[in-house]
Amino acid sequence: MFTYVLAGWEGSAADSRVLRDAISRPQGLRVPRGSYYLCDAGYTNGDGFLTPYGGQWYHINDWSNPPTTAKELYNKRHSSARNVIERAFGMIKNRWKILHDICFHPVESMPRIIIACCLMHNFIRTEISEDPCENLVPINYSVNGNEHDDLISTVQTSQVWSDHRDSLANDMFNEWNTRRRNR
Repeated sequence: MFTYVLAGWEGSAADSRVLRDAISRPQGLRVPRGSYYLCDAGYTNGDGFLTPYGGQWYHINDWSNPPTTAKELYNKRHSSARNVIERAFGMIKNRWKILHDICFHPVESMPRIIIACCLMHNFIRTEISEDPCENLVPINYSVNGNEHDDLISTVQTSQVWSDHRDSLANDMFNEWNTRRRNR
């Protein structure tokens, strides 16, 4: 499911610039404090946004051996979760060919077409019992629709969030090692 769509930026725009714009809009992206989105390395690791560790293996096809550090395991799981997101984009591009190739519609109408396709995707996911693309979306995914008053309003690097990422990585690694030892 798509929780927020901001269409209309050029493909060459910096990810961080687009994110700052999305957060600053009156009806823009809302990230409650304590929640977070997974982002790729083009973003900053900060309040509400967790990025992979730099200088570590990241992409799924890089993994032929088990991770040896907490950072490697975190990046492996981060990559796996982000692959789900990429599959959702691939699914709407396959479902609506207008998104797949260059089309003959005016450039000004393309943001509305993109948003309409995302809305139809969400409608299908919530209203149709058997989606033909079901196997490309995680089965137990849900969206929390609660409104929050305490929202993140800036995008900046944060040591607190870097420490949070380190804590998540260490907890994941310790749990993973415990399960491996108990096999």
